[in-house]
Amino acid sequence: MRHIFKFTTIASLAMVSAAGFSQYTFRVVANNLQKPTGIAVAGEGFFKTLFFTQIPTPRVGGGSGGMNSVKAMNIASGFMRTINMGEPEPINIAVAHGELYWTCRSAGVILRRDRSGTIAPILTGLNKPTGIYVDQHDQTYFTQVPTPGVGGGSGGQNTVDVFTNGSIFNLTRGEPDPTDIVVDREGTAYWTCKSAGVILERTRLGVVSLLANNLMSPNGIALNRNGNKLFWTEVPTPGVPGSMGGLNKVKVMNLETMITTVINSGDPEPTDIAVARDGTVYWTCTSAGVIVEARLH
Repeated sequence: MRHIFKFTTIASLAMVSAAGFSQYTFRVVANNLQKPTGIAVAGEGFFKTLFFTQIPTPRVGGGSGGMNSVKAMNIASGFMRTINMGEPEPINIAVAHGELYWTCRSAGVILRRDRSGTIAPILTGLNKPTGIYVDQHDQTYFTQVPTPGVGGGSGGQNTVDVFTNGSIFNLTRGEPDPTDIVVDREGTAYWTCKSAGVILERTRLGVVSLLANNLMSPNGIALNRNGNKLFWTEVPTPGVPGSMGGLNKVKVMNLETMITTVINSGDPEPTDIAVARDGTVYWTCTSAGVIVEARLH
């Protein structure tokens, strides 16, 4: 039914409301970080935990002096611990069933930290893996962006894929910049395409369509618990705050009404985004070295 409604109200793709400013209160929950990038959230109440990556030395492994890391932070206490150090480029991160997964772009791998704390690659030999999401069936969805900004018609080799039952299946290819991905419980995948300024969706039956367009460098993407609200970041002016002319935003689309709301405007670099079970939104601000929380009133 949602897809029929979307088709009959295609003009609503351009409807953007600023009501989100009054619906959320904001605070910085972590600061003095080193280029925080990917983010995921798990747990509730006192046990709510943020997992995030830091990339102060992109493409430099620990053996060569790299300081990149994967961290965990209990939000209630502020206690932070290191999950892993030394990866050359841990980009995006996902959490599912107590296990962590992250893409390491320059190394061409996806790593997993299991419940025992053991870290090992589940996929190697990939071509610049970037976005990642793991669903309730432990299927790993990911994007590969070896030719950012280059569409398939011009020789681009970018893909959206899923790893399941020991094999990789291609979902689509030819997008100029499939940046990050999220999947709902029905199997519909959504991903940002930064250079094209769009969000695309692919149903479980394999139908790919345009969900939103005319966006400004969309990057991170996430769904709420019920799967009826899609959140994303737009970073057309990385490192530039709103007070200096920056145009970066955090937005949410109600997938039932197709109305898009601006949650936040003016952050210097809202890179990746995650939504907790209670609806609280978190995003990394890479250039400012902080993680921001947006809590519904």
